[in-house]
Amino acid sequence: MSKIVLLMLAAALTACGKSAPTETVESLVAHPARLKELREQCKLNRAKLGDELCNRVAEATNRRFFGDGKVPYTPPKEPPKF
Repeated sequence: MSKIVLLMLAAALTACGKSAPTETVESLVAHPARLKELREQCKLNRAKLGDELCNRVAEATNRRFFGDGKVPYTPPKEPPKF
């Protein structure tokens, strides 16, 4: 009987551990509406959401703005006329 109780206690404690993050940088890049929502929440209440999530939101914002970084800069053949 005590082995069952210990097993149940161990299972309950492992279930209460930290879960894997549900919002990854890749998922936020793929869903701009969710990214926008979380950016607003991070601006208003960063302490509630936590630094980890807000850092992922910032990284996803940077990736959406800068792209994947694989496109090389190709200047125009003719210089601009001012």
